[in-house]
Formats: sequence, C-alpha cells, structure tokens
Amino acid sequence: MSDTANQLEKTVDETAGEREHRFRLQDYAILLKPRVMSLVVFTAACGLVLAPGTVSLDTALIAVICIAAGAGASGAINMWYDQDIDRLMRRTQNRPIPAGRMHPKEALVFGSLLSVGAVATMYLFVNWAAASLLALTILYYVFIYTMWLKRRTPQNIVIGGASGAFPPMIGWAAVTGDIGLGAIAMFAIIFLWTPPHSWALALFRRGDYAAADVPMMPVVAGERETKRQILVYTVLLIAATLSPVAIGMSGAVYGAVAAGLGIEFWRRCWRVWKDDEAEERTAKPLFLFSILYLFLIFVALLIDRFVFIPVL
Repeated sequence: MSDTANQLEKTVDETAGEREHRFRLQDYAILLKPRVMSLVVFTAACGLVLAPGTVSLDTALIAVICIAAGAGASGAINMWYDQDIDRLMRRTQNRPIPAGRMHPKEALVFGSLLSVGAVATMYLFVNWAAASLLALTILYYVFIYTMWLKRRTPQNIVIGGASGAFPPMIGWAAVTGDIGLGAIAMFAIIFLWTPPHSWALALFRRGDYAAADVPMMPVVAGERETKRQILVYTVLLIAATLSPVAIGMSGAVYGAVAAGLGIEFWRRCWRVWKDDEAEERTAKPLFLFSILYLFLIFVALLIDRFVFIPVL
C-alpha cells in the first residue's frame, strides 16, 4: 500500500513540476509582449521586401529574428521598470512580475542579454546600419519612452511612438545598408498611426491610467481634447499613407486601398468625436480596427510591390 502511495505522490510531484516548467516558459514568452512583437516583425519584414536590392534568405531570416528579439527584449525591460504601475492597472496586473510569478531581476537580465545578443548578431551577420538602428530602437523605447516620457507627459506616445516606427527602417537597412525615402514613408505611417491608436485605448482604459498616475491624454487633457487630437493625427496619418504613391514607391493598387482604408478610419474617428460616451461604444472598436488598419496598409504595400500599376 505504501509503495502505491509513494508512486502516486511521485507522479503528482512530476506533474506539478512539468506544469511549473511550462508556466515558467509561458511567463518568459509574456515578457516578450508577443502581440506587439508580431506587428513589429511584420512591418520589419515589409521593409525587407520593399527595399530596393536583394538579400539572401539566410540574412533576411537573421535580420527578422534579431528584430523580433530586440522588440521582445524591450518589452521585458519595460515590464521590469513598470512593475509598480503594472500592479495598479487591471490590464497588466497578471503579468509575471506584478503577479509574483517572476523576480524583477530575472526580467531585467533576460531583456538585457537578449538586447545585446540581438544587436551583436545583427552587426555580425547583416550590417552595421541595421544593427545601429536596432540598438537605437531598443535604447529609445527603454530610456526615452519607458523611463523618461511615459510618466511625465501626455505626449509620451507621440514622441515615444518613434520606437515602434523604426522596424521597417531596420528591415530596409538590412537590405540596402542605408535609409531611403521609402523607409522614411513607412516610418511616418507608423509614427502618425500610434497616437490615434493609443489614445483610443486610453479612452476606454482611462481609469487604469488614472489609478497608476500615468499622464495619458484623456487623464490630463480630458476626453474632448483627446478626441480632437485623434482627428488631427488621423488627417496627418491619411496623408502619410499616400506618401508611398507620391514618391513613386507604390502605384494605383496601393493608393486605392490606402484611400479606402483612410476613409473608414476617419469615419470611425468621427463616430468617437460625436459620441458623448465613447469609452466602450466607439473607442474600443476604433482601437481594434486601428490594428487591422495598419496591418492592411502594409499588406497593400506588399501586394502593390508585385502587382504594380502606375498612377496616371
């Protein structure tokens, strides 16, 4: 009987150990902010494809992996630094550090090693320009956005948004070794997309930001001013999405898609402007659509690359 009990206890312990191991791996994956990383990787890959010139498949894969690792490293360090406010926000309370499943130093060491490894690999196997831009992206996100801007100004995501706009430039530089007009156009699209995207989120998560004392636009300037700023940046964004056509990078296919998507984006922003209770009813749908919008803009750029029809 005792042998049976011992065997059962051993089986339970092994099962618990396997679950804990899987949970640890899951927590490290969460540190990398996989949802953010997926969009970063996609836009970076678009930069690789759209850049003039060619690069070997091996080099392209290394570049994309390094960009993904750099984005994940930035997310891990961000979670280490923001552990105090993450505990106060419902959206982030279950992250590994505030939930008590991981020691903060683990996240810092993990993110730091991943950062150095990503930049060094990019330098050794791709080129110095792409490696320099990757290093700049990580440093900008960690020091400029996370540590300096985020808790000090409602313009945090406007200035800090540059970090999220660098990936297609890195992809472009991985092919060309420099930065061209096309790379700048893609940077501008993401840079100007970030404010309406982030402020739509802030409108229906305003309570979280207020509780954590993060000066997002709705908390500091109010809902009406936030909506006005969303409209202003949306106009600039729509203009930016047409810039690839203006510089000859893309043709009629992309231009038609960008114009149609821009009209729909504006329509949704206008609904938020007119809605006195925008938090859940119109702001959340705008936030979700904004993710699809950016994805489709870059898909259209890719399609146009292979089905190019000149604009008359």
